[in-house]
Amino acid sequence: MSLSIYLQPLEEIIASKNNWNQNTIGQTVSHYNGEVNLIDFDIALIGVMEQRGHKGNDGCGSAPNRIREQLYGLYHRFGEKTRILDLGNVLAGDTYKDTYFALTSVITELVKKEVIPVIIGGSHDLTYANYQAYENLEQVVNLVSIDRTIDLGVIEEDITEANYINHIIMHQPNFLFNFSSVGYQSYYVENEIDAMMERMHFDAYRLGAVRQNIEEMEAIVRNADILSFDVNAIKGSEFSGYAKPNPNGFLSDEICRISRYAGLSDKLSSFGIYNYNPVYDTSKNGAMLLSQMIWYFIEGFRERKGDYPVASKSKYKKYHVAIEKNKEHELIFYKSDSGRWWMEVPHPSDFNSRFVRHQMVPCSYSDYKLALNGEVPNRWYQTFQKLS
Repeated sequence: MSLSIYLQPLEEIIASKNNWNQNTIGQTVSHYNGEVNLIDFDIALIGVMEQRGHKGNDGCGSAPNRIREQLYGLYHRFGEKTRILDLGNVLAGDTYKDTYFALTSVITELVKKEVIPVIIGGSHDLTYANYQAYENLEQVVNLVSIDRTIDLGVIEEDITEANYINHIIMHQPNFLFNFSSVGYQSYYVENEIDAMMERMHFDAYRLGAVRQNIEEMEAIVRNADILSFDVNAIKGSEFSGYAKPNPNGFLSDEICRISRYAGLSDKLSSFGIYNYNPVYDTSKNGAMLLSQMIWYFIEGFRERKGDYPVASKSKYKKYHVAIEKNKEHELIFYKSDSGRWWMEVPHPSDFNSRFVRHQMVPCSYSDYKLALNGEVPNRWYQTFQKLS
């Protein structure tokens, strides 16, 4: 399938290798011309010039090239084996659903060929189009959203950046196994949304808790197939490029660290950044920060360990932890040579085989210590409820 019908090549000022210093990403990246073989690449950049899903953020559709201008100037320190392709931009269609269709089609082809799409939006509702690619592939997935709010707004016909998660949850057939909200700020979230997350056994992590122990986010991100990042999660003093800057949020080094965790995950197969608006970024500081996020994601990818689901759990150290005095119940943990941990969650006899890859739940050493003290980690319990 040729993707050319959905894509606009980059303008010459960005695409020309003569405009970039030697050994920068701008010098080493390949550009899609309709003839390259996708399987020759590891990562593909896709810009999406769509903003209709976020009213009040006009200008975010022009984000992709402004971020590229900064990304291309960064040095390629990933070795020859990390092959990056820039597909150009998906133009806004006649309707936002036309744009979704084009983006979904492109991502479907990439994921099918084990190429990781890095999506540069555009508005945050484009995550819905990203998810639809996995529906096309009939792959049950976990979605992690880094956002100052939880986009479970009132369900209505139009998909927006405020309700796209509801549309994912309600869509049939459904291929969402778990949704994690990372870095939400309580004053932006209604009580009913908290209750809804709990009822569906989804997990939500407040900004303060995440920042207090950001290392714990490695396991959360490692459980994702899709990571979706809204720039509104960044503290306003750290970032220019959003219509309504936020006095609280993640610091620059923290989001770069999370991006690197995403790249390191052998399970994660798509990564998107949304809602950046160049209109508010006269200093270009925002574009620089987001380009560095992408750089850290690629660096993480280069250092992937070939852990689960690439490697078999049979190669890992296995730990049995009794969680009751009578020792009739136990939790099973695995530890890989890379030092990372997983929990194996049991399933009923009538278990749906399409959920099999979600039995092994990434966790941290702190979850193992919790089990040693006789407590069941929350993410083990949530997964058990969904498998049951």
